[in-house]
Amino acid sequence: MEPGRGGSRRPAPSSQSPFFGGGTCRHRAVQSLASGSRRTNEGAAAAGSKRYIRFFPRNAAADSGGSCVCCSGERGKASGAVMSGFDDPGIFYSDSFGGDNAADEGQARKSQLQRRFKEFLRQYRVGTDRTGFTFKYRDELKRHYNLGEYWIEVEMEDLASFDEELADYLYKQPAEHLQLLEEAAKEVADEVTRPRPAGDEVLQDIQVMLKSDASPSSIRSLKSDTMSHLVKIPGIVIAASGVRAKATRISIQCRSCHSTLTNIAMRPGLEGYALPRKCNTDQAGRPKCPLDPYFIMPDKCKCVDFQTLKLQELPDAVPHGEMPRHMQLYCDRYLCDKVVPGNRVTIMGIYSIKKFGLTSNRGRDRVGVGIRSAYIRVLGIQVDTDGSGRTFAGAMTPQEEEEFRRLAALPNVYELISKSIAPSIFGGTDMKKAIACLLFGGSRKRLPDGLTRRGDINLLMLGDPGTAKSQLLKFVEKCSPIGVYTSGKGSSAAGLTASVIRDPSSRNFIMEGGAMVLADGGVVCIDEFDKMREDDRVAIHEAMEQQTISIAKAGITTTLNSRCSVLAAANSVFGRWDETKGEDNIDFMPTILSRFDMIFIVKDEHNEERDVMLAKHVITLHVSALTQAQAVEGEIDLAKLKKFIAYCRTKCGPRLSAEAAEKLKNRYIIMRSGARQHERDSDRRSSIPITVRQLEAIVRIAEALSKMKLQPFATEADVEEALRLFQVSTLDAALSGTLSGGEGSTSQEDQELLSRIEKQLKRRFAIGSQVSEHSIIQDFTKQVGLQGRVPTHPVPCPALSRQAWDGVGAAVPGPRPVPSALHSRLSLSH
Repeated sequence: MEPGRGGSRRPAPSSQSPFFGGGTCRHRAVQSLASGSRRTNEGAAAAGSKRYIRFFPRNAAADSGGSCVCCSGERGKASGAVMSGFDDPGIFYSDSFGGDNAADEGQARKSQLQRRFKEFLRQYRVGTDRTGFTFKYRDELKRHYNLGEYWIEVEMEDLASFDEELADYLYKQPAEHLQLLEEAAKEVADEVTRPRPAGDEVLQDIQVMLKSDASPSSIRSLKSDTMSHLVKIPGIVIAASGVRAKATRISIQCRSCHSTLTNIAMRPGLEGYALPRKCNTDQAGRPKCPLDPYFIMPDKCKCVDFQTLKLQELPDAVPHGEMPRHMQLYCDRYLCDKVVPGNRVTIMGIYSIKKFGLTSNRGRDRVGVGIRSAYIRVLGIQVDTDGSGRTFAGAMTPQEEEEFRRLAALPNVYELISKSIAPSIFGGTDMKKAIACLLFGGSRKRLPDGLTRRGDINLLMLGDPGTAKSQLLKFVEKCSPIGVYTSGKGSSAAGLTASVIRDPSSRNFIMEGGAMVLADGGVVCIDEFDKMREDDRVAIHEAMEQQTISIAKAGITTTLNSRCSVLAAANSVFGRWDETKGEDNIDFMPTILSRFDMIFIVKDEHNEERDVMLAKHVITLHVSALTQAQAVEGEIDLAKLKKFIAYCRTKCGPRLSAEAAEKLKNRYIIMRSGARQHERDSDRRSSIPITVRQLEAIVRIAEALSKMKLQPFATEADVEEALRLFQVSTLDAALSGTLSGGEGSTSQEDQELLSRIEKQLKRRFAIGSQVSEHSIIQDFTKQVGLQGRVPTHPVPCPALSRQAWDGVGAAVPGPRPVPSALHSRLSLSH
């Protein structure tokens, strides 16, 4: 059988073969078959990429010790001897590769792989015999091409099920085989879109994006052994550059002789192209071209869009005490402008390297020999949050979903969840229930006019130190599917919202998201909220209500999403909450307070029974060191609770029922009337107003209660509980400025006396009048009939400044001690 046409492989001749003889001549003539080049392309793969070679036998002179034909100078005399053995079938397979044939065999292998990729795109189908089959990628290519979208997304699992060897090639050598896959996609698109309309005859390149359900790895696990392999990495996009152009094929021209080199292919990714230093064009009679003569002709280059991103590790993947690591991403064509800073993504790409520039003493960049910087050439992006900012529940098994549905159907699910919020912290039941509502959140609504109403709940804990406020914040950071923790003293406006930095590579300004941008779709926990500068607190006003961050800096004008809940903790102005100082304990503007749905005043009350229980609980924690196995009965595991929260936020978006809406409307009217009456009675306006924002807050709390039970509508019972939580938090805080007595403070009788003195002072004196303090005291004792009833026991009274007295027309020679409650009311009234 003729070799190269499916024949069996012949064994190589032994040393006894007449083609070798007994000698060891090293100059045997070697000649390829005349049909070798044709047979190489046809049967290279089948023949194991071997080469066909004929060895000529030596002549008789060589056997007798003389020179062989190839060594003889008399070629004419030896031609007869050479031709005498020409028809001998001395052919065998050799592993020796020639330069040209090796290239041909490599090209043949690529052609074969491209045909296999093409067969996958054309023949892969999904469906059953009953429902019918559909050709998944062939139909998708046709649909996208007709829409002018020249891309297709290929799942690695589909390729592995069709041809496992192809999937392995693509995983281990993605840069080489992705190009073959894109060429195959281009050919299939050409077949399925014929005939194309006039003017669209030129076939466009197809971009292939990859997707996989494999478990992702971390940025820290990327080492040198994964270089040039396919990787899947999760993270947060914290910075994004502008879209720029990159040449894929360039044309260059010599400045001296004007010779051109066209269609030079560029490497994909961030690798550039080094122009030739010399011009090799032959110029007879002319001097050689100088060094570095070539320049790029932009009008004859083919370019694509590209964008660089900065990916940061997920906060829960960073080991304690270490800095989060970053990775530069390269996106091109249809992967540009797909994400913005703050998006949590899972990217799939090629772990690549680029030249690493070192800075010399003169400030110029020089390339370090052998030093390379790593980046990822992105081939696919999956955004982990949807358009409404809700976190995807991720890959959950049907068993987990069924377990969560059973948990939501329990009648006491609300109590179970609240008991699972920081079980090591004693007390604070209502505050834990409010935090549970914050974790689940309400429903984000988009109105017909394009405006949106936030569904995230904001909560402020204000009060005494040592009441476990920071511990609650730390727990919420761990429990929330997306959680970011920061401290107010070390947080600036740019760190909370967004900053503009200069890109080291392009020297252009780019935007980098802050804590509230990174917490998009989750919770941002701000501790020591009162220690922040007022300018920094003002910067988050827009982020808390509109849930966007607008930036207009360094020529960049844009808006970022910050669809997150805010859980803040703050201390009183005086360190501890002082009942006699009323609203002076709160050092926040009403504009920021009205943006919190619930405000809890956390007091360290002196109660012997409660102190005994608290001490017992704390000692038990330290002595017994409770573990998860000894957790409180009925409590939900932290990992399970985290998944349950993500599941409910994704699957459920409840609304108010008609009955619940009517009940809430009536209660809100009563609530507003009561707040207005209280302001009228106390002759002052509350720093915590009751406005429409508080009505929307109650709606969000009711929706969160319904979301825990996976119900589509919030019932009257949910509204009743939401009203109760609002009553024990914001309403109680709004009424906290009244002169109610407390331990170690003034008595009830003295507080009534202070109120009467305050009212009489406002009625008696006109603004601008000057009266001595002694005259004021004597006049009041006579008018009100308080002679002999002025309290003689010490009352905590700070000094009142001259400016405060001037506000009510009482000019005094210097600071005078007056009751602090009177001081607060005078300063608020005038």
